[in-house]
Amino acid sequence: MSKITRIETGKRMSNAVIHNGIVHLAGVVGEPGGDVTQQTKDCVAEIDRLLALAGSDKTRILRAQIWLADINRDFAAMNAVWDAWVPQGDAPARATGEASLAAPDYLVEIIITAAQA
Repeated sequence: MSKITRIETGKRMSNAVIHNGIVHLAGVVGEPGGDVTQQTKDCVAEIDRLLALAGSDKTRILRAQIWLADINRDFAAMNAVWDAWVPQGDAPARATGEASLAAPDYLVEIIITAAQA
């Protein structure tokens, strides 16, 4: 049986799970109350932190799923932060959609799948 490693496990979820060299991050959100630019910066900083704990980094991201509370209002601002952060030549497969997030103050949530280094 292959090993499963869980990082920052709580009662409801783990912030990251590693299986067969693949890192699965839970949905990452920013500090509630900020605008989408600040929340996206918070998200990518947290993604960097969690990937480092899992033995990976943003150059190893395979897939990103981004949810915005209001895609029409916030898509360009979120993309400005994302485009500055994602390594040129190492952009992952990505999908972006609109959804009601867990609390009204959350504007963006990012889910990541990455390979370990």
